[in-house]
Amino acid sequence: MSKKQSMATEQHKKMEGIMVSAATGVMNSVISKLTELLGEEYNLQKGVKQDIAFLKDELSSMNALLEKLADMDVLDPLTNDWRNQVRDMAYDIEDCIDRCMLQLHCESDKPAGIMGFFSDMIKKVEMLGTHHRMGKQIQELKTRIGEASQRRKRYKIDVVLNSSGTSILETIDPRLPALYVESSSLVGINGPTDELIKLVDDGEQSLKVVSIVGLGGVGKTTLANQVYIKLGQQFHCQAFVSISQKPDVKNILGNILSQINKGLVQDKNREECWLIDELRAFLKDKRYFVIIDDIWSTEAWKFIKCALPENTCGSRILLTTRNGNVAKICCYPQHGTVYEIRPLNEADSKGLFFRRIFGSEEQCPVHLKDVSVGIINKCGGLPLALITIASLLAVKSKNWEEWMGIRNMIGLGLQKNIGTDEMTRILYLSYTDLPRHLKTCLLYLSMYPEDRVIDVQQLVRRWRAEGFIKEKYGRNLLEEGESYLNELINRSLIRPENIGRDGRAKTCRMHDIILDFIVSKAVEENFVTFFSDKVLEGNARRLLVDFRGKEIFMPMLSTATANANVRSLGIFGYQEEMLHISSHMHALRVLNIHCSKIFRVEVCDIGKLLQLRYLRIEAINELPTSIVNLRRLKSLLVHSVRLPDGVGNMQALEELSRVNVDELSIQACCLHRISDWVASASLTSLTTLAITVQQVTQETIEILGNFPALLYLVIWSKGYDTAKRLNIYSNRFGCLKTLELDYSPVNLMFHAGAMPKLESIYFLIKPNSMQSACDHQNLGIRHLLALRCLDVGIDCQGVRVEEVEALEAAINNEASLLPDCSSKCVYRYFSDDIGLRISETSASPEHLAT
Repeated sequence: MSKKQSMATEQHKKMEGIMVSAATGVMNSVISKLTELLGEEYNLQKGVKQDIAFLKDELSSMNALLEKLADMDVLDPLTNDWRNQVRDMAYDIEDCIDRCMLQLHCESDKPAGIMGFFSDMIKKVEMLGTHHRMGKQIQELKTRIGEASQRRKRYKIDVVLNSSGTSILETIDPRLPALYVESSSLVGINGPTDELIKLVDDGEQSLKVVSIVGLGGVGKTTLANQVYIKLGQQFHCQAFVSISQKPDVKNILGNILSQINKGLVQDKNREECWLIDELRAFLKDKRYFVIIDDIWSTEAWKFIKCALPENTCGSRILLTTRNGNVAKICCYPQHGTVYEIRPLNEADSKGLFFRRIFGSEEQCPVHLKDVSVGIINKCGGLPLALITIASLLAVKSKNWEEWMGIRNMIGLGLQKNIGTDEMTRILYLSYTDLPRHLKTCLLYLSMYPEDRVIDVQQLVRRWRAEGFIKEKYGRNLLEEGESYLNELINRSLIRPENIGRDGRAKTCRMHDIILDFIVSKAVEENFVTFFSDKVLEGNARRLLVDFRGKEIFMPMLSTATANANVRSLGIFGYQEEMLHISSHMHALRVLNIHCSKIFRVEVCDIGKLLQLRYLRIEAINELPTSIVNLRRLKSLLVHSVRLPDGVGNMQALEELSRVNVDELSIQACCLHRISDWVASASLTSLTTLAITVQQVTQETIEILGNFPALLYLVIWSKGYDTAKRLNIYSNRFGCLKTLELDYSPVNLMFHAGAMPKLESIYFLIKPNSMQSACDHQNLGIRHLLALRCLDVGIDCQGVRVEEVEALEAAINNEASLLPDCSSKCVYRYFSDDIGLRISETSASPEHLAT
C-alpha cells in the first residue's frame, strides 16, 4: 500500500467532521442548476417542472443539514454513512442534470434548414422525446431522494445534530493575513547556514558530499537553498533538483543537465545512458555544485552518483533527506559529512511565530503572551508547524479563550517526537478553519503528483472547469479563482514557487507533509481515487493515474478509464504509444495527460465527451477530428501537434460559431501562416492564445489583433520578417494585457493608441535589423501608456558595441516616458559574439537595467 493510501486509513477516525466540504460543494452546484432548469429558457412541461421544484426543495433541506455537519468535529457512524450516501447521490444528480441540460440545448439549437416546416416538426418530436426521458430520470432521482430523507429520519440525524456541540473552530470570513513574503521570512537560519558553509567550502579539492538530515518541515530545503544562494557563484556551474518518493531518473538527470549547461537543446527522448555520459563529459574538469533536495532512497542516488564525476576541482554535492541511513550511504567514505538540522530554539521560534501574526513580539497583546508561548512550545521548533498555526491565528480574533482552545487541541508530545500524527493534527486545525469553497479547491491539489510544480493559471482553470469557483460581482471566474489561490498561499498551505515581476505567483507547489494530509482527506471523501493495480471500488469521481515507477496493468487501466462517473482524469508519466480513452466517460470535465514521449490518443469518439471543459495533452501527435464537437470546451492545451495544411483540427474548430473556447495553446505546430487556421475564426470569447508559427508577418499581427477579448498572447516563431517593420496600430489588440514574442528577433513599431491596456511585454530585438528601417531608434514604446513591465532582449550576434549601446539608450529613453512602468529590464543575449567584448561579466542573458 502506498503512503498516500495508507494515510487515508490511519486518519479516518480522527477527522470525520471535516469530510462534508465536498458534499456541500456539489450540493450547492446541483441546487443552482435545478434553479436554472426552472427558468423560462428551458420551457419544460408542467409535470417535469413540478418534479424539479420538489428535487430543489428536498436537496436544499439536506444541504442545510450538511453545512451544519461540516462544523462538527466528530460524526457518529450512522450520520457519517448518511452523509456519504447523500454526497454520492448529489454527484449522480448533477451528472443527470448536466446531460438533460445539454440535450435540451442541442435540440433547441438545431436549425430549421431548407426543409423549413418539416425540420421544425422533427425538432418538436425530438424535444418531446427528450422531455420524456428527462421525466423518467427525474422520477428515479425522486425515489433516491425520498429514500435518503427516510434514512435521515430513521437515523435521527437532526436529533444528533441538536444534541452535539460544534467545534470551536467555526468557519469564518478571514481577513487576508500577512503577505506570504512574511511567511517565508527566515528566522534562526544564520547559524546553521554558516556551519554548512564551513563544511562545504573547506578548501578541499576532492569531491565532497554533505547530507542534511531532518524531519519533514524542519527547514532542510530552506537551509540548502541559502547555502546555494551564498556559494553558488563560486562554482563554474550549479544545479538544484528535487526528488520525489517515486523518482524519474531520466527527468532528474535531464533537469541537472539543463541547469549546468544552459546552451544545450533539450530532447525528452534521450536515454539515461546518454544523459549520464553527457553530464560526466561536461563536468569532468569543472568545479560544480549540485543540490539534491529530499532524496528518499539510495536507489535514485546510485544513478545520480554515476553522472557526477569524482574530480579534483573542489566540486560539492549537497543533499537533503528525512532518512538518516540514506544520508550516511550517500556520503563518500573519505569525503562526506552528515549534518543533522535542529529544530528552532525558543528565541527563534518566538521570532518566527510573532512576526507572522503581529510583526514582532513587542506588538503581541499582553493577555495573549502566555497562551502564545504555550502554542509555540507545542510546535517543538518545527518551522512548518509554527508558520501553519501562526497563519491560522493571524485571521482570528484576539480572544484569549479562543486561542486557549486552539492550544489545547494541539496534540501532546511535540516537544520530544515531532511525527506525522502531530503535524497532521496541526494541519487539521488550519484545514477546518477554511471556508468550504477553499477546502474543495485545496482537496483538488491531490490530483497533482508529489513534487509537481503547478502552473497557477492552469490550476485555476481546472477549478473553473470543475465548478469550484463562485461568481462574485466585479470579478470574472479566473480572477476570483486567483484570489482563492492567494488566500491559500497566505494561509501557508500552498507555497509560491515562481513570482512574476508583477508580484503574482506563476507556479506553486505543496509541502510534502501538507500534500500527504490533503491526499488522506481526498481519499476519505471519495474526492480523488488513486489508481493502482487493484480493481476500483465504488464510484471514482476524480481519477489520478501515475505511471512513474509503477507497472500498470493496461487492461485494468482501460476498465478504469471507462468509468462513466469520472469527472477529472489525470495521467502522468505515460510510456505507451497509444492511450485509449473511452467515450463512455460522459461526466468527464477535465482531461489532463502528461507523458514522456509522443503518442496517440485513441478515443471511440471524443466528440461524445460533451461535458469536457479542460483538455491538456502533452506530446500528442494528432488530435482526433471529432474534437470540434466539444461545445463546452473552454481550455485547450496541446503540445507538439502537427496540423495538416487545410484540414487541421484547429481549422475545423474555428468554423464552429457556437464553440465556446476561451483558452487555446498550440505549441510546436507546423503552421506556415497564421491565416491558415484563424483568418475566419469566430472565437469571440478567446482570452488566452499561445501558438507557434513559422514566420510572423504584418498579416499575422492584423489577424490576431481582431480577437476582441484577447488578454494574453504568446507567439513562438522560427523567424520574423526583420526587413520590414511590424506595425501595431490603435485599432488592434484593444483588450490585450500581456504580449510575449519568443525565440527570434522582431522589428516592432507601436503607433499612438496601440494596445491601450497592455501591462506587460517581452520581445527580442536585433540592432542591425533596426538599422534597415526608417527612424530605426523609434520603437514607439512610449505609446504603451498602461505598461507596467518591460522586458527586452537584445540579440548581440554579429553587431558592434556601439549599435547595442545605442539601442539600449533608445529603449531606456522611451521607457522613461511611461507613467506607470515600474519594472524595466534590458538583457543582452550572446554578448560574447559582438565585435568588442562589452565587459568581463557579460553573460547570456545579462541583466543591465531594472
